[in-house]
Amino acid sequence: MKTMFSIKNFGRYAVASASVALLSFQLHAAPAIPAEYKTGGFAIGCQAYTFNRFSVFEAIEKTEQTGGRTIEFFPGQKLSKDEPGVKWDHNASDEVVQKVKDKLAKHHILAVNYGVVGIPKDEAEARKIFSFAKKMGLYGVTTESVDAIDTIEKMVKEFDIKVGFHEHARQPNNPNYKVWDPKYIVSVCKGRDARIGACADTGHWASSGLKPLDCLKILKGRIVSLHLKERTEIGKHLPDAIYGLGVSDIKGCLDELRHQGFRGHISIEYENNWDNSVPDVAQCIGFVRGYGSAKN
Repeated sequence: MKTMFSIKNFGRYAVASASVALLSFQLHAAPAIPAEYKTGGFAIGCQAYTFNRFSVFEAIEKTEQTGGRTIEFFPGQKLSKDEPGVKWDHNASDEVVQKVKDKLAKHHILAVNYGVVGIPKDEAEARKIFSFAKKMGLYGVTTESVDAIDTIEKMVKEFDIKVGFHEHARQPNNPNYKVWDPKYIVSVCKGRDARIGACADTGHWASSGLKPLDCLKILKGRIVSLHLKERTEIGKHLPDAIYGLGVSDIKGCLDELRHQGFRGHISIEYENNWDNSVPDVAQCIGFVRGYGSAKN
């Protein structure tokens, strides 16, 4: 009877422990992006840098015009045509933050990310960035500050906000620039909090001579967000193209993201037709919408 009692109690203890572990994971898991902000099964919208010749307010308006539902901000963009001298970044006043929130609500756009922004090792300065992200209700922050990984991990745990390491193209004359390589990002993230990973930029990978689909597979489990770009040639830095008209295998990339159970956001950072890119970006979003319909 003692043996049976012990086994029974052990079973109860195991169930209770599993429940506590699950609750702990749920409490520390970064918030999911609501389904209402998804298109074709993905939370897709614009990186405001697509509209860097315009203001934050105009970027929000143009994102709505493209059919995108989310936006990723970058530091330094002017706030609006009415207040061109006010810059939008993590030092913004509460008044300016509220103005941006009101503008987002008016156009039914969800702010999901902020970057690329340098994150300093100094905790007090880094906390400003994460406090801003929390205030805006962001899913993540994008950076290339791998040297601040210890501070980043501490902030990620404190604020429950994801961080994705972004990669620009390979710099042949600068061997110290390593974040272009997905294998390097994997090594940086090894053993770190699960909320730290990559902001996968398929365009810069292509410019570096890498196939985007191969890179996504290397980063499986560590993809926080994407700058999904279509390029017309591997190995050259060329202007972006509309999805499906290049060599980046956008469909294959979306297939892989679905296979990995990706739940982050996709930003279209369209670096072409700067003054009139809305029609092109709308076609990219249409591609993803059609992809989702075909899969369903």
